[in-house]
Amino acid sequence: MLFNSYEYLIFLPVVFLLYWYVFSKNLKVRNFFLLAASYLFYGWWDWRFLFLIIASSAVDYWCGLKMATVISNEEGVKSIRPKGEISSVKEISPSASSNRNDPKSKSPRTQRVVSLTRKKLYLAISLAFNLGLLGFFKYFNFFIESSVDFINLLGFQANIHTLNIILPVGISFYTFQTLSYTIDVYRGKLEPTQDWMAFFAYVSFFPQLVAGPIERASNLLPQFFQKKSFEYTLAMDGLRQILWGLFMKVVIADNCAVFVNQAFTNPESQPASNLLIGAVFFSFQIYGDFAGYSNIAIGTGKLFGFHLMQNFAFPYFSRDIAEFWRRWHISLSTWFRDYLYIPLGGSMGSKTQSLRNILIIFLVSGFWHGANWTFIIWGGINALLFIPLFWFGKNRVNIGIVAQNRSLPTFYDLGQVLLTFSVTTLAWIFFRSPDLNTAGTYITHLFSSSILSMPKMDIRVYLFIGWVLIFIILEWMGRREEFAIQKMAFRKPAIIRYGLYYGLVMAVFLFARKEQEFIYFQF
Repeated sequence: MLFNSYEYLIFLPVVFLLYWYVFSKNLKVRNFFLLAASYLFYGWWDWRFLFLIIASSAVDYWCGLKMATVISNEEGVKSIRPKGEISSVKEISPSASSNRNDPKSKSPRTQRVVSLTRKKLYLAISLAFNLGLLGFFKYFNFFIESSVDFINLLGFQANIHTLNIILPVGISFYTFQTLSYTIDVYRGKLEPTQDWMAFFAYVSFFPQLVAGPIERASNLLPQFFQKKSFEYTLAMDGLRQILWGLFMKVVIADNCAVFVNQAFTNPESQPASNLLIGAVFFSFQIYGDFAGYSNIAIGTGKLFGFHLMQNFAFPYFSRDIAEFWRRWHISLSTWFRDYLYIPLGGSMGSKTQSLRNILIIFLVSGFWHGANWTFIIWGGINALLFIPLFWFGKNRVNIGIVAQNRSLPTFYDLGQVLLTFSVTTLAWIFFRSPDLNTAGTYITHLFSSSILSMPKMDIRVYLFIGWVLIFIILEWMGRREEFAIQKMAFRKPAIIRYGLYYGLVMAVFLFARKEQEFIYFQF
């Protein structure tokens, strides 16, 4: 079910009304209703996908419980139960788990080793199952095709067939979400829950199920144990965020897509000016599409009293590539930081080791996006842009918001922003291209003398540039907030504030095209 569909336009208010007026009083009934609604939302694409998310939820829930049986009394374990709830997880006391008078009993040190081994086993089961599913559905054909190409390169003839595999929607997102739970339980940062319904609802929570944000159990899971009451202010903030997300998706992203598709179709036959517009528009398409989804998801969560993490923080106002990656797809970049980069050693080792870790993170991030060499090259380009900043200790220079206390940026800030946007746009060409040959052709023809010629595009492209400029202005004005129009016009007369809202609503309906899936559904 798409956020920008008529089905969702019916689904959301019905679920909202039932949630607050029928099922809100009893915690377990409320969670069961959210679980059922989420499965309906997810199964709308293909009911067969439900078996995968149910299996993933069940395996990680079971692994968490099994790890609970070997967790000793460790300090610093963060409970996911609300205050006052009686624990149903039996903690094992070292003194109670061993009998020192029994010569056959194992020493405390031996018991700790055994417990750690068992915890590692259950973590390994979780990792193997989830990454195995992800690897099969998303990467099986990629590895088969790459192997065939390599064998042919050696001069042999390979006759290996690929499978017709349908990629389950959102599998990359909910896989990482469930893994964060089992990894945190293994590390002792979370106490496992015995409420299966709350856990299953956490994994499948429909607003962010398909394309994030990738939530951590430490943030989202406790919210399923909290008694909630309707907050008008929070709900209105959620509606504003949904409206802005729809504007980003329907008006900006979907209309940019028309010109982007023209530019990336046979780039060798188009003037460089067309390719330049196509590349720039794709930067806005993918941002409007993905950040638009995140805003709708976060805003929808607010309607139900849930707080989801911010996933985008105005990344195109970044002054270097390091700042860009702190502001783009925040839930994924922080996931890789906490569960891959730091375990690899992070920045604690030598600079050479740190550079190795950075390169791994960017390449894995590229591969996470899709089974194509274009994504890996895209990740590698971003690594090459980031590494010099890290090497010279400049990767954390731009931490705050650009022009924090000014209405306009300085010329230096503006130059940095434009340079960062330019190199990011060039990297996006690989991300958008279906293969490396297309990307190479696109870039080769982009840097030609025809870049100074008039674009050979429909006259509508010039009109749409106006909408992109309006979008940039609104983003700039609201860059200090969670999303652009969160507090915009609050100090203005009501006619201006509601004029802004109605203007955005009209733009959504007037410029809406045929329902288009979100780009990140394919990841």
